[in-house]
Amino acid sequence: MPTPLRSALAAALALSLAAHADEINVAVAANFTAPAKVIAAIFEKSTGHTAKLAYGSTGAFYTQIKNGAPFDVFLAADDERPAKLEKEGDILPGSRFTYAIGQLALWSPKTGVVDNQGAVLKGTSFNKLAIANPKLAPYGAAAVETMNKLGLTAALQPKLVTGESIGQTYNFVASGNADLGFVALAQIQEAGKLKGGSAWVVPADLHAPIVQDAVILKRGAANPAAKAWVALLRTPNIQDIIRSYGYALK
Repeated sequence: MPTPLRSALAAALALSLAAHADEINVAVAANFTAPAKVIAAIFEKSTGHTAKLAYGSTGAFYTQIKNGAPFDVFLAADDERPAKLEKEGDILPGSRFTYAIGQLALWSPKTGVVDNQGAVLKGTSFNKLAIANPKLAPYGAAAVETMNKLGLTAALQPKLVTGESIGQTYNFVASGNADLGFVALAQIQEAGKLKGGSAWVVPADLHAPIVQDAVILKRGAANPAAKAWVALLRTPNIQDIIRSYGYALK
């Protein structure tokens, strides 16, 4: 049985930890959903802080932040919007850094549909191709660049189904509402392996690099949890997790 002194010390320690535990709201680009969930669990266990995650398109998040949305940290799918927020004075100075470099993939939930060269795009075996809105989602912009480089834009235009974010785009394909789609490799890969279906990892020379930057927003500048979250992202253990989902790092 624990002594009264030990019980009192344990209670005091618990109260101390609770007093120093903070909560942050993190705007997460939809492509980073899976690793962000893993990181959030590690974050809570290792720091005592809590991260509330919201997922969506980078362009939509930028607009929401400019309109006063209560986010402390922004994990974008590009480096353009974080740089704009920095220029506009909306972040903690010096907090912007690249946390991942994304990879685009053409994916079908069915095996044998997508070949390892993406030649399926030149055929007639599919009716709908999903992409993310290129104005809101960097992965959508990369998909458009890829189709342009391949000279297939005009032929594929009638087949396009557009999602607001890469998350919605993935759902179009996973649900069968599109036969295949350009998604983030991180959505279909885990621990370095394809989770299912068939895929073509789009060569990097077919589109501009998908450089993904993180920033601490002004609202989170005085919140220790925001700085702890960003510090955790830069640790070797978390970077290994990020790589396992198909991202590269600088």
